[in-house]
Amino acid sequence: MKKEVPVSKNDTVEVVFEDLTHDGAGVAKVEGYPLFVPNALPGERGMVKVVKVNKGYGFGRLMELYEKSPDRVEPPCYIYRVCGGCQLQHLSYEGQLRAKEKQVREVLARIGKLEDVKVHPVLGMKEPWVYRNKSSVPVGQKDGKLIAGFFQKRSHDIIDMEKCIIQHEENDRTIQVVKDICQKYGVQPYDEVKHKGVLRHIVVRHGKQTGEVMVVLVTRTADLPHKNKIVEEITSKVDHIKSIIQNVNSKRTNAIMGDETKVLWGNEVIYDYIGSIRFAISARSFYQVNPDQTCVLYEKALEYADLSGNETVIDAYCGIGTISLFLAQKAKKVYGVEIVPEAIEDARKNAELNGMDNVEFEVGSAEEVIPNWYKQGITADVLVVDPPRKGCDEALLETILKMKPKKVVYVSCNPATLARDLRILEDGGYKTLEVQPVDMFPQTTHVECVAKLHLV
Repeated sequence: MKKEVPVSKNDTVEVVFEDLTHDGAGVAKVEGYPLFVPNALPGERGMVKVVKVNKGYGFGRLMELYEKSPDRVEPPCYIYRVCGGCQLQHLSYEGQLRAKEKQVREVLARIGKLEDVKVHPVLGMKEPWVYRNKSSVPVGQKDGKLIAGFFQKRSHDIIDMEKCIIQHEENDRTIQVVKDICQKYGVQPYDEVKHKGVLRHIVVRHGKQTGEVMVVLVTRTADLPHKNKIVEEITSKVDHIKSIIQNVNSKRTNAIMGDETKVLWGNEVIYDYIGSIRFAISARSFYQVNPDQTCVLYEKALEYADLSGNETVIDAYCGIGTISLFLAQKAKKVYGVEIVPEAIEDARKNAELNGMDNVEFEVGSAEEVIPNWYKQGITADVLVVDPPRKGCDEALLETILKMKPKKVVYVSCNPATLARDLRILEDGGYKTLEVQPVDMFPQTTHVECVAKLHLV
């Protein structure tokens, strides 16, 4: 007989929470049936209302806490309960780092069958606040006034925000200034239901080391009313402004940026440093949002590559060349590949900016370009991958196993796809020696990892 679900929608049940999901919800079990409950922590006991029931698991809402975790803290953000930006502000920072380490260990064991791999404690931040160097906020309207902030959890309702405590203060100030200027000149916010209005997003980028600021106005229309006056006011009211850009996105889409970008004032790029390497950052560049921890992550990748100066290195998914240029400091030659043409343009400029002539970049998918290099006789002593959340393409993993570089350094933003890909590489003759998690996004559930593999 099939076992029936032991709870129904709208039931209230007393539970003890055992774990956290990768989304930061507490996990409790009622007769073995898992309930996922936001804002609950392992070890806590409380009353939960069941809000949704599926065959294998359900969702609940925390109604009352009877016993609190010693790791529970009061979230310092005034909109934390409704905003979808952070998930773990109610958990102490030490507790966050332990939870992320546990998540990495368990995923490697469950998905990758890698129970014996050494997983180091997570490298966290001394100050796990105001770390984000980029803010992208949707713009809307409430009571006739422009609002800009984050989407409410599980909705597209905008919560007006004056301050986000994980973003650089300069970004918060700049967003308020730009919002007020656009309000003054009657710029209409974008309405995604009617696909009308002008201003979709305000994006602010800030160079952590240089202090330089870029403002990007993302509009539905190419025409921006009162453009010259808006630009004049932004330049007079925003400190360290170097660049004002308009990006036109006329499509019905959730993507922030469109294809057309034009400089309204100043430079096309701002500059920043990761370690000693200087980067030019354009409006659409992918550039890590936490430069301090990016330096920690890349230094670890460089350590795992263990370069003597004689190696050829291939950097798959090279982006604007951030890891490639770090590796080029110690390698004989670095080849980088990336599917986004604008990123490769940026990568070449960044190599030139740093006077590095031992780096070559090519546009294309890693799974096509690297086999072509292999046919041309270009092989790697060390291969570095830093793929998107979906992990490495199967064809790329097959190429790695054919090419057989002595070392593979895998930088990952998703422990689940990391575990899957490590299993494939292990089955193909590699040994995962160690994994170092790095906390790039404090107060959220995300964790980055660097894995070190050697050919057996």
